Amino acid sequence: MMQHVHLVPEEDEEDLYTGYNDYNPTYDTEDLENDAAFQQAVRTSHGRRPPVTGKIPSTGTARPLGTGFGARLTLSSSLGRPVTGTVQDGVARPLTAVRAAGYTKVGFRGSVFDPLGQSRGPAPPLETKSEDTPEEKIRQLEKKVNELVEESCISNSRGDLKLALEKAKEAGRTERVLVRQREQMTSPENINLDLTYSVLFNLASQYSANDMHAEALNTYQVIVKNKMFSNAGRLKVNMANIYLKQGNYSKAIKFYRMALDQIPSAYNEMRIKIMQNIGVAFVKTGQYSDAINSFEHIMSESPNVKAGFNLILCYYAIGDREKMKKAFQKLINVPLGLDDDDKYISSNDDPHTNLVIEAIKNDNLRQMECDRKALAEKYIMTAAKLIAPAIDTSFAVGYDWCVEVVKSSQYVELANDLEINKAITYLRQKDFNQAVETLKMFEKKDSRVKSAAATNLSFLYFLENEYTQADNYADLAVASDRYNPSALTNKGNTVFSSGDYEKAAEFFKEALRNDSSCTEALYNVGLTYKKLGRLEEALDCFLKLHAILRNNAQVLYQLASLYPVQTHYNSYEVYY
Repeated sequence: MMQHVHLVPEEDEEDLYTGYNDYNPTYDTEDLENDAAFQQAVRTSHGRRPPVTGKIPSTGTARPLGTGFGARLTLSSSLGRPVTGTVQDGVARPLTAVRAAGYTKVGFRGSVFDPLGQSRGPAPPLETKSEDTPEEKIRQLEKKVNELVEESCISNSRGDLKLALEKAKEAGRTERVLVRQREQMTSPENINLDLTYSVLFNLASQYSANDMHAEALNTYQVIVKNKMFSNAGRLKVNMANIYLKQGNYSKAIKFYRMALDQIPSAYNEMRIKIMQNIGVAFVKTGQYSDAINSFEHIMSESPNVKAGFNLILCYYAIGDREKMKKAFQKLINVPLGLDDDDKYISSNDDPHTNLVIEAIKNDNLRQMECDRKALAEKYIMTAAKLIAPAIDTSFAVGYDWCVEVVKSSQYVELANDLEINKAITYLRQKDFNQAVETLKMFEKKDSRVKSAAATNLSFLYFLENEYTQADNYADLAVASDRYNPSALTNKGNTVFSSGDYEKAAEFFKEALRNDSSCTEALYNVGLTYKKLGRLEEALDCFLKLHAILRNNAQVLYQLASLYPVQTHYNSYEVYY
């Protein structure tokens, strides 16, 4: 290898171009025509074939490359050229350029590493949209329509029905302008049907809220008759509600049934509500048999207290005793879906648990549960008072049957209230002995029921002029429930009859503090002030009572009797 290295002789030290024309004979191209290997490579593809890998004879196993312990094969490229750095015939193959592969260092000279391109500076500002383009105008109109519909709904929720209607009408006008512009630009298929539907539906709702029933029905008809609106047939429920409000019950039933046919069975709750409305419409028209079919269907599919109560009314209307009893039992067994009240009672001293229980005792969910339970109790009590005289020969036997049914249900506490109602019914029939016997049964009951029974007994004995007994039961009623205004009024009456007017006035005023709407206490305190000679205060009490009970004969008499004393002659003539 050293024979190809040319050293600069000492005498030629200053000649920088010595050996410039000398070259390696390996790169001599003048004698290629006589080179047999080169000519063979040109004529054939011999030089392009990769070398055949040696295999161990009689096997398919490739012969491994030579290692330091054995001979190594000379590597060559796919074109038959020696690999860079390979020595052949004592000469090393020189390095080749990499520029052909696209690599260059020129582009990176003096450059900074910036993969995110931050050195290029901030992005140019976005081009401002022109508001004059038709597309932009359409978008602005759509936005305005949506805003008007939203404002209309908000106004309705705030109780401003007139403003809500005005906004709904304006939304309708703007939406029609939008449709015309869209039709001029594109095909009718590109119209926003959802927006049109929402505008019309809101307009119809606002018409209905403002009692403009004819306009509401016309708007609903526009929606229902348009086949492009999917599920528009369900709005026939709204139309039926308007007909029901107008008293057009036959049309209401017709539209309810049409809506029922278009609502799939998966929406069971909605179907039940429509069936209930159909039943009510039948009751309004006196078609009790058809109403019974609707309510019976509801009680078998999804029972609720309203449908159960209406079913009892229908059987009461046709006078079917046995069916009344069965319907009352169905009403009693309607599940309310309420949790046990024990969850509101703390079972340990954990402060965190106590705080949670205290927070949920009077929250909205608890109030909803109480309202639902109170409504069910109201329906049961009303139904029992209605059917008790009708399901048997005497009302007492009917009440006893209702009490037994209630005692075996989840409404056990209502049994005592029914017994008191039974006593009150005896009073209405002026059977005082039976009323007293019934009420005396509650002397050993819980405080609430005992107070109610003792109040009625005190009232009965007071009417019979047995003031001692009346006073005893009044004391029992007040002791059982100090916040019972009726008990305090009865106690004041017994004290008044004994002539202690100051003390009577205190009881009457305490009753008013517990219940400001207790007109009996207000009237009695006026009489007490009159007895005490405090006429201005008495007149003030009767004037307040006159504002509550207009044209009440007793109140007018007291006012007329007080005005001459107070020299209000003009008012005196008016009241007399």
